[in-house]
Amino acid sequence: QVQLVESGGGLVQPGGSLRLSCVGSGFTWDSYDIAWFRQSPGKEREGVSCINSRGANPRYADSVKDRFTISRENAKNTVYLELINLKPEDTAVYYCAAKRRQPLKFCGFIGTEYWGRGTQVTVSS
Repeated sequence: QVQLVESGGGLVQPGGSLRLSCVGSGFTWDSYDIAWFRQSPGKEREGVSCINSRGANPRYADSVKDRFTISRENAKNTVYLELINLKPEDTAVYYCAAKRRQPLKFCGFIGTEYWGRGTQVTVSS
């Protein structure tokens, strides 16, 4: 049974910080790239960040670059997303997704296989 479980969301004030976690099970964790997406009401799902199966070559959407940091700890089957200097426009449900590794060293947001249920991030004063 494949599972991806996100946690760490919550309500924070603008300028605040959160650390999201994504824990995977039921598949060969270190054979998969992991991506974070977010979706807010009325908007399309947006690829936020991703990291390859080795924990290298992270990528970020321009909207979060310099504020979010992705990392992974494969011994714990966990990927993290650290969010700092949060803005109201960061409000969304954040999802993690897994994609079987490709020959390329860089991760991507297309062709993901497994999805978590999401964790809500709300940024409001």
